[in-house]
Amino acid sequence: MIRFIMSAVAALLLAVSPGPAQEIRPLEYLVSFEDRTSHYAHIRLTVPAPPADSFELMMATWTPGSYLIREYSRNVDQVVAKSDDGVALPIEKILKNRWRIKCSPGKDVVITWRLYCREMSVRSNWIDEDMAVLTGAATFLTVPGSEQVKHRVRFRVPAQWSRSMTSLAAVEGQEHTYDAESFDELIDSPILCGNPVVQDFSAGGVPHAVATIGDSSLWDTAKAAADVQRIVAQQQAFWGTVPYSRYKFLNVISETGGGLEHDNSTLVMTSRWNFRDKEKYEDWLSLISHEFFHTWNVRRLRPASLASYNYEAENNTRSLWVAEGITTYYEDLMLVRAGLIDQPSYLKRLSKIIERLQTNPGRNVQSLSESSFDSWIKFYRPDENSANSRVSYYIKGCVTGFLLDARIREVTGDAKSLDDVMRLLYQRHSGKNGYSEGEFAAIVSEVAGTDMNPWLIQHVETAEELDYKPALNWLGLQFPAEEPDSTKTERDGAAEQNTPAGSSASTAPANVTSPGDAGADVKDNSKKEKPKPPAAWLGIQVSESGSSLIITGVTHGAPAHTAGLNVDDELLAFNQYRANSKTWKDQLTQLGIGEKIRVLVSRRGEIRTIEVTLGTEPKEKWTLKPVEKPSDEVRARLAKWLGTSPAPAP
Repeated sequence: MIRFIMSAVAALLLAVSPGPAQEIRPLEYLVSFEDRTSHYAHIRLTVPAPPADSFELMMATWTPGSYLIREYSRNVDQVVAKSDDGVALPIEKILKNRWRIKCSPGKDVVITWRLYCREMSVRSNWIDEDMAVLTGAATFLTVPGSEQVKHRVRFRVPAQWSRSMTSLAAVEGQEHTYDAESFDELIDSPILCGNPVVQDFSAGGVPHAVATIGDSSLWDTAKAAADVQRIVAQQQAFWGTVPYSRYKFLNVISETGGGLEHDNSTLVMTSRWNFRDKEKYEDWLSLISHEFFHTWNVRRLRPASLASYNYEAENNTRSLWVAEGITTYYEDLMLVRAGLIDQPSYLKRLSKIIERLQTNPGRNVQSLSESSFDSWIKFYRPDENSANSRVSYYIKGCVTGFLLDARIREVTGDAKSLDDVMRLLYQRHSGKNGYSEGEFAAIVSEVAGTDMNPWLIQHVETAEELDYKPALNWLGLQFPAEEPDSTKTERDGAAEQNTPAGSSASTAPANVTSPGDAGADVKDNSKKEKPKPPAAWLGIQVSESGSSLIITGVTHGAPAHTAGLNVDDELLAFNQYRANSKTWKDQLTQLGIGEKIRVLVSRRGEIRTIEVTLGTEPKEKWTLKPVEKPSDEVRARLAKWLGTSPAPAP
């Protein structure tokens, strides 16, 4: 959290109470929703008796956990300032997110503004007649220099709404009123107002709640809360400490998605349909697991460059792959260890992440370190070339975490793991000044008992291709064997493989078997269904709007890229036959791999013909599966990694 030294402005925000003692009065907010059907909140801030004849107001430009300047002040209007006796005060906007107010020293100042709230996301605000979902950074202004003063917020909740929910401490005897000990805590505490369904439970001796707002008729909220409790218990045991006194999971059924972590709460968004879909519900559990893991890794254990926040500028770091990527690695590992998913489901989920990385050309262009540092200008602003030039620190960070975990297990004979690295990192650097890249590397080497710097440099500082073999060999996993690119039948392939050198494939028996098949029934392979030949491939992504086809992405190295097709070209025809959203894929299936075709496009209104040689779409699979007949030792390693019992020997 940001730790500003209290300035003279804050130090003099004092009110004299009876007797010699003085106390710092809080900044007080009142948030009301009388204009909620138009998506507006009305906010009133009372600043206690400023000592000078002017002061400034500031609004954050971004919210922690989402590394992009979002310019929240664009949703603020009708900012008005008055003294406590109702006299209008001059107010001037001096920066995009700052205002200066002239006032009479010693008198309270009341500032009001209107806030437009119609972006349904975990990093912004939404208000309608059914609910309010507020993010602190996108809502509240403060007085620079008073960040460590208490901030009190009260909600004037409509009669139709039953509750307000936030992790802030409730003020005793004052309904819908909460205290934040600092501006940091106010920023860090999302708020729900409306009619949530609330499930309470205790874990680690601490009260927790899952508050679901929106249409929960298709959700079993009690079951969901019970599963969340298992995640909480697993992660508390993993870290060995419970660093909070209360925790809220705020679950918004909004037909959107996403999650954002906070010190004592998590805000997630989902669909009403996700609970009854096994895979999508597991996605939701994974999201909960990810954001809750941040309670330790990010909220209290941070890269040094994020140890204190500057809310008005980018806070660059090269360690988001640790903060987000390693958290992504553990999100599903925590689920299998908690017994919420089984081994095949876990391997399927990890395989999808590996496939996303390995089918992204940008992995060979941008390093993890660069991806982390450039998050502010690249990650949250994808364009048509992103897949070719960038790599996600979430995705590659997760895969690197997997490979690092396996490497530590291997070099220590399974005595240590990445689990030990994260716990030791937390013990030494949580709640302090954060950890540097060098300190992270030093702890990895300490736990591994060997110098891991060369390994980390290769995987984090370069864009070299990752080597999966050591990890897979250690854990007894494998990817499917490569299938030949040939379109020959199984019979033809078998004949070729079993033909002695120097002889002709055509003379081999049609139903030849390998030595391992001795005694097997003889089968007529000629009657087997021939495998479907691979389709011709261009390597483009398109926007299919009506009869128009607009290229939105071109994969580097693909036939379209080699030939010179561009983003924003409109596809008109293949070989003089009209192409549209209903026919173009079928047309490609009629064309052969290696065939040259004429592609007619419209580029900025000019009709052009571009010759393209069709290729074969890469079919390499990245599906992890256990090896057949692993040794007892290998089965034990896999079980220890997943936190499950070893599978019985076949």
